[in-house]
Amino acid sequence: MEGLLFYLNPVFAALISIGLNIFIAIAGVLPSTFITIGTIGYFGLKTGLIILIIGEALGAIVSFILYRKGIHKLSANPKSKMKKFKLLQRLKNTGGVTAIFFVVLLRILPFVPSGAVTLTAAFSKINLVSFSFASTIGKIPALLIEAYSTVYVLNLKTEWQFSLIIFVIILYLLYLLWKRKKILYTNKK
Repeated sequence: MEGLLFYLNPVFAALISIGLNIFIAIAGVLPSTFITIGTIGYFGLKTGLIILIIGEALGAIVSFILYRKGIHKLSANPKSKMKKFKLLQRLKNTGGVTAIFFVVLLRILPFVPSGAVTLTAAFSKINLVSFSFASTIGKIPALLIEAYSTVYVLNLKTEWQFSLIIFVIILYLLYLLWKRKKILYTNKK
C-alpha cells in the first residue's frame, strides 16, 4: 500500500486510507496494520495519526450503524462468541455513562477484537453519539502505540524489517497450528 500511496495526490491518499479503515471496521475481523504502515509511511507520524484517528472513528461509526440495523437476528444465536467475554456481556446490558466507560475500556485493551466491541455496543443501549465519542477516545492510545511502533519499524534496516516479518509469520503459523490441534483434541473428546 505504501508504494501505491506515493503516486497519489495527498487528499486522495488520505481518502483511500480512511475508506480502507471504514471497510476493515465493517468487516470486523481484518487487521488494520497495513493501513497504519502505509498511512504513517506516506504522511509521517503527526498527519498520518490524524488520518488514522479519523478513519478509525468513521469506521466505528459506520459499522455501529450497520451492526445495529442487522443485530437482532444475530443476538438470538446461542453459539455467539461474545458470551465468553464478561465485559462484553456487561456492556450489552448497560447504557449511559457506564456503557461509555466500557467502550473506552474495551477499545484500550489490545486483546479484545475491535469488531466485537462495536458489535456488542450495537446490542447495548448506548446511543450513536456516546458510542462515537467513547470509541474514538478509547482508540487514540492504541493508535498512538501502533503509530510509534510503525515509525520505529520503518526506520529499521531492511534486513531487520524482513526478519521481523518472518518472525511474525512464524508466530502466526504456530498459533494456527496450536489452534488446530486444540480443535482436533476437543473434537476427539
